[in-house]
Amino acid sequence: MEAAGPPTQPPAPHPLVAPLSFLLGKWRGEGEGTFPSIAPFRYGEEILFSHHPSKPVISYTQRTWKAASGDPMHAESGYWRPRPDGSVEVVIAQSTGLTEVQTGSYDSEKKTVTLQSELIGNAAKVKQITRAFQVVDGELSYVVQMATITNSLQPHLKALLKRI
Repeated sequence: MEAAGPPTQPPAPHPLVAPLSFLLGKWRGEGEGTFPSIAPFRYGEEILFSHHPSKPVISYTQRTWKAASGDPMHAESGYWRPRPDGSVEVVIAQSTGLTEVQTGSYDSEKKTVTLQSELIGNAAKVKQITRAFQVVDGELSYVVQMATITNSLQPHLKALLKRI
């Protein structure tokens, strides 16, 4: 029987992705949502941030399910493009048909990312979306705020996830 060699380290991320490497991996947890036009709700969630070292981009997928029943709720996917100046560009397509182009900034020391919508497509009612992510003690938390034609910018979703 042949002895296994030393464990291999995963390849280093692309230099532009390296400052956001704190996001890479699969995360799972729970969240809650609220907005004036809907009843409050709880959900389970899984997010995957993946990356190929040859590309300066992070692939993003997210899915949620009803906390009580496990029935599917929402899904979205897209790409995060970190820029050398500390900014980040994000494009997201939601399962509802809504699309987002967001820009923002990151702080690799504080492990934070803040995003602001630049363009929201295929959305008659949604006017603005912000997203704020933070990793603390190995846990990823986020807050999504939303503004509609009838409601000003306010919290809509928040969640806490652990790397799995």
